[in-house]
Amino acid sequence: MSVTGAALAAEAAARDAAPRRRAGPWRRRPTASFRWMVAPALAFACAMIVLPFGWAAWLSLQESVIGGAPRFIGLDNYRRLLADAEFWNGFRLTLLLWLLSLAVQLVAGTWLGLLLARVEVARGLVRTVLVSPFMLPPVVIGMMAIVILDPGLGVANWLLAQAGLGPLLFLADPGTVMITVALLDSWQWTPFVALIVLGGYLSLPRDVFEAAEIDGASASQRFRRITLPLLAPTLVTAAVLRSVDLLRFFDVIYITTQGGPGNASTTLNILAYRRGFEFFEFGYAAALMVTLSAIVFGTVLAFAKLRRAAAW
Repeated sequence: MSVTGAALAAEAAARDAAPRRRAGPWRRRPTASFRWMVAPALAFACAMIVLPFGWAAWLSLQESVIGGAPRFIGLDNYRRLLADAEFWNGFRLTLLLWLLSLAVQLVAGTWLGLLLARVEVARGLVRTVLVSPFMLPPVVIGMMAIVILDPGLGVANWLLAQAGLGPLLFLADPGTVMITVALLDSWQWTPFVALIVLGGYLSLPRDVFEAAEIDGASASQRFRRITLPLLAPTLVTAAVLRSVDLLRFFDVIYITTQGGPGNASTTLNILAYRRGFEFFEFGYAAALMVTLSAIVFGTVLAFAKLRRAAAW
């Protein structure tokens, strides 16, 4: 049995192990009592999601500034947005942050999740310590970064000096600020991805790996031909969850740089905040947020389609 055969056997085993949908009470038409039970949750979701988004969409069609009456202007805010260099700079930075952070978190999270699956001694303690960063509030992460990365007093530049390297302006240099922010977010949320990967890995059928090992497949072959393909739906799920957060990333950037230096870390979220709460251009800020929401929804739909393609 070759390694390819083992991979095919893995897919067949996964398909056999997947629960088959069968006719039952859950496939019947919902009753009146079921509708009444679901109604409060639907009303809450409508009040907390649909209505605010609808109000933002309506506000984006108006010229609304503080101290003045709103004036309907149609799609003028969106036309202005498409011609705004700050919007395209924010879009580029948002995309850059998403790509950098997601790549680091998926790669490092997969490695950490598989490593946690092999821990035998003090397993609970090790997992608790390693996954603790994503439980910290963003304000704590931001304040820690300001102290550690301070050009004069921070421990990061002290360590660089001990290695004979010059000091770096991590958060004050336009060339390093986005990389620094991406690494900060990756430090906090890589353990979250690792937990998802760990759960997915522990749910995989063990006999497939045993068959591949008996067949003489090396560790790298088992990882490339069996582990990664079987973990693909889990990784796509992790990518969806992190993409939603990364595309609307705000708190750590605002605490550490407030979009600076200059506009070097002014993502779409930061730009919308500035336009709305510093320049009081509420209509234009709403147009920015509606556009960002459309980007988030489109990304989620694309990943959902990818997950269906990767499902086994």
